[in-house]
Amino acid sequence: MSASSSVVAPAAPPRPARRRGGALRRFARHKLAVFGAGIILFLTLACAIGPYLLPFTDTYIDIMQRFAPPFSGVHVLGTDALGRDMLARLLMAGRISLLVGFSAMAISMVIGITVGIVSGYYGGVLGTVLMRFVDAMLCFPSIFLLLAISALINASVSSIIILIAVTSWMEVARIVEAQIRALRARDFAVAAEALGASDRRVMFRELLPNAIAPIVVAATLNVAHAILAESYISFLGYGIQPPTPSWGNMLDSAQSYLTSAPWLAILPGAAITLAVTSFNFIGDGLRDALDPRMDGR
Repeated sequence: MSASSSVVAPAAPPRPARRRGGALRRFARHKLAVFGAGIILFLTLACAIGPYLLPFTDTYIDIMQRFAPPFSGVHVLGTDALGRDMLARLLMAGRISLLVGFSAMAISMVIGITVGIVSGYYGGVLGTVLMRFVDAMLCFPSIFLLLAISALINASVSSIIILIAVTSWMEVARIVEAQIRALRARDFAVAAEALGASDRRVMFRELLPNAIAPIVVAATLNVAHAILAESYISFLGYGIQPPTPSWGNMLDSAQSYLTSAPWLAILPGAAITLAVTSFNFIGDGLRDALDPRMDGR
C-alpha cells in the first residue's frame, strides 16, 4: 500500500481554484485583452443578430440610392454600386468571415494537436518523420500555398475553411510537440505509465491538459490568421465568390471606387483590422494570464 502511495504522489494535482482566479485577474488587468474580448463579443452578437433587426437584407437592391454615403439617409452606412445596404452586407460578411475563422481554427487545432502529441510522446523515428514533414510544410509560404491550391478548386465557404485549416496547423504541431516532449519525463507522466495507464490516457488525460496554456494562445491567434487569410485570398479573387459576401470580397469589389466612394473599402477594411487586432490582443492577454511564472504576481 505504501509503495502504491509513493508512486501516485508525484501525479499532477488538479489546478486549484485560486490559480484559476489569478489567471482571470491577470487577464482582467490586461486592458487591451479585455478591450479585444469586448470587441469580438460585440462583433459576434452583431453579426449573429443584427441582420434580423435591419429593414434591408444584404441582397436588397435600391437602384435609386446607389453610392449613398454613410449617415445620409435610411442606409446608415451608405450603399454600394448596386444600391445594397452596406451595414447589412457588412454584418452578413462578418458571419462568413468569423465562421471561416473559428471553423478553420478548430480543424487546424485538431490536426496540429494530434500530430504534435503523437510526435512528442513517441519520439524516435515516428516523431522525426512527423516533424520533418512539418518543417517541409513550413518551407512553403502560406500565401502562395493558399493561392496555388485555391486556384485549383471550386471556391466555397467549406472549401476555404478546409484550405486555410490544412495550411495553418504546422505551428500548432511544433508548439504541442515541444510541450509534450518536455512533459513526457515529468514525475506525474512516469507515475501514470507505472500504474499501467494506456498511451491514449497518458497523452490526452495527463500530458495534454498540462500543455493547454500555449495551445489556447495558439488557437486564439489562429482565428486571427484564418480571418486574414480568407480576406486576402478573397480580395485576390480566389476565395469566397459573390453574391456571398465576405469582408475580403467586399474589399475586392471596392477597388474601382476608392476615390469616388471610399467607404466601400474603409468599412470592410476597418472590420478586418478590428477583428484581427482584437484576437491578437486576446492572445497576448491569455499568454500573460496563463503563464505559470506569474502565479505569485
